[in-house]
Amino acid sequence: MASLTAGNRRPVRLADIAKAAGVSHGTASNVFSRPEIVREEVRERVKAAAEAMGYGGPDPKGRLLRAGKVNAIGVATAEPLSYFFDDPFARVMMAGISQACDATGAGISLVSAGNNEQLAWNIQSALVDGFIVFCIEGGSRLVQLARERKLPFVALDLASEDGSVATIGIDNVAGAAMAARHLTDLGHRRFAVLALQFVDGRTGPVSPEQVQTAVYAGTRDRLTGYFQELSRVGVDTSKVPVYETANDVASTIAALEAIFGVAEPPTAILAMSDRMALVALEWLSARKLNVPNDVSVVGFDGVPESAVSEPPLTTVAQPIAEIGRLAVKAILENDGTTNRRQLPVELIVRASSAPPRG
Repeated sequence: MASLTAGNRRPVRLADIAKAAGVSHGTASNVFSRPEIVREEVRERVKAAAEAMGYGGPDPKGRLLRAGKVNAIGVATAEPLSYFFDDPFARVMMAGISQACDATGAGISLVSAGNNEQLAWNIQSALVDGFIVFCIEGGSRLVQLARERKLPFVALDLASEDGSVATIGIDNVAGAAMAARHLTDLGHRRFAVLALQFVDGRTGPVSPEQVQTAVYAGTRDRLTGYFQELSRVGVDTSKVPVYETANDVASTIAALEAIFGVAEPPTAILAMSDRMALVALEWLSARKLNVPNDVSVVGFDGVPESAVSEPPLTTVAQPIAEIGRLAVKAILENDGTTNRRQLPVELIVRASSAPPRG
């Protein structure tokens, strides 16, 4: 990086180092970028001049920008940075992204922020070849910011009708219908839904009108899949409680307390994420409600924790790691076309679901 020349008149440049060491600009550049081709005595002379003048080497950002390719991918979310490490879904997704980057030698830059202004700056200043956008919260804003960078980007978990946005995801309607059909086939008719957010910043009971104005089509699609199947067997879906959560412990517990605070609670819980379903298993166990004898619980995602919970969780598994790997491939092999891919899901039946008592 450049330092300042005497009197702080201007930054020290590589040309200054070359002149002080008595070598050409190209030789000085090779000392920092390809030292193996420069004689040792010349290398030492150039390094000594650089140290004396406080020069730390060429700006790597400038070099990469001149090359036109950084060989790094930005992974962006409007969630706090801890989301990448705390959320089971995000951890599996990052494992898939990391494996694909390792295979190609590409780096990863995590882009997150606590507010819109900082998020915009972080995305604008990220030194990357493209973005993988986690459309969890603030998804539309993330897509807008990524588009403004004029770099390739792929949106994950974005059920959007905008054909200009490259997406990789799943059929949320079909996956949710699998979960509901499994429970209706077991004989359940009293349900409650633990939902992901329909709009940013809201939790609590959701009305049919609020569902129709959802910002996140993926959440709306999962509820559509649930309700299509419940309606098929005669369940009045207008009476099925739907609670919007932030996919965290606090809001999920608040929803459970409301759901089970009635005279005739549900015999089955449809959770739109395994994270919520796992919270439900712990909450029900603490209240001496047996899963699955008193209440069946079905999650969505297929995270590793679902296989080792108590009891093991029935869930709709999506190929999370594969989605991550395909997203990396789409960025690194960008050919200028818009690719929208939908991957299959699978119902994994475990011990958290059984026929209702009586």
